[in-house]
Amino acid sequence: MNKSLILAGLLALFSGCSMLGGGKTNIPEVKPVEVVTVVKQAPMYHPPLPASISALPVEWRVLTPATMEEYLKDLNEGNAPMNVYYGLTVKGYENLSNNMADIKRYLRQVLSIVDYYKKSDETTEGE
Repeated sequence: MNKSLILAGLLALFSGCSMLGGGKTNIPEVKPVEVVTVVKQAPMYHPPLPASISALPVEWRVLTPATMEEYLKDLNEGNAPMNVYYGLTVKGYENLSNNMADIKRYLRQVLSIVDYYKKSDETTEGE
């Protein structure tokens, strides 16, 4: 009896339970995986432009000796408003003018660079 049990156990072990399933496995056929690589450029970020400059009006007065004497006379009488005056030399005024011209040039160049990148991004999106 022991020998027949061992023999039946070994037979079942070596047959791999092929008697139960009829030799066919129930695993579905696996299709090969297809890998597709799509190269797409990341969209370019366009930060919003800063708000436009709205300059406040500035009143310029030119002080000459005649207008200064008139202002001092009115000030002593109490008819002139208390104003603070800033003076510029001719060279200082030239420097101020050159600085403003440099700021305008810089802004034009920055805006042209931003415009270039916007246009280049529109052409790549259209392709």
